[in-house]
Amino acid sequence: MDALHVPASRPSGLGAGRLRTVLVLVAAAAVVIAAAWYLDQGSGGSNVRTGEAPAGGQPRAGDVPPDFSGTAVDGTAVSLAALKGRPTWLTFGASWCPDCRAEATDLQATYARYAPEGLAVLGVFIDEPEAAAADYARRVGFTFPLLSDPQGKIADLYRTYGIPIHFFIGRDGLIRDVRIGRLTPADMEQLVRTILDG
Repeated sequence: MDALHVPASRPSGLGAGRLRTVLVLVAAAAVVIAAAWYLDQGSGGSNVRTGEAPAGGQPRAGDVPPDFSGTAVDGTAVSLAALKGRPTWLTFGASWCPDCRAEATDLQATYARYAPEGLAVLGVFIDEPEAAAADYARRVGFTFPLLSDPQGKIADLYRTYGIPIHFFIGRDGLIRDVRIGRLTPADMEQLVRTILDG
């Protein structure tokens, strides 16, 4: 009996077509990623100049907080570096955030109480225009500097995935505590005393 003869299959072109499609998709993805990186590096127009983003996750207790500078909604120039040596409460929020609104009066009261002891508070309002942040600060009566961060550049530095979020920085320039969510007046007093007394 003759051996069974199976004719060689002819290339159908399907494999080559798929390979071309995959290569085109990979090249397109590389172009998109490169363009996004370029735009992120070169994006301007913000009144905020940020420092180097920390590698990894959100800054934690014991870390040096990333530096940034900008113009507060009242027109004054501010930077985190300028507050070095002072106990500093860095708080991220927004006027559209219910928990941020709920703690705003207590935040201002705590600042007013402890500012004579050297407490600095620096607020950053994310994802809203400067005019809206300025209007809210005026209505609530904030007397500490407030930066508008409409593109979220400072928020990205601090990996703020939720607000309000608070960073308490000691006189040594290191983060002492990080708290996510609304703080009670008792929480505020305890955390502020930690950086004032430490």
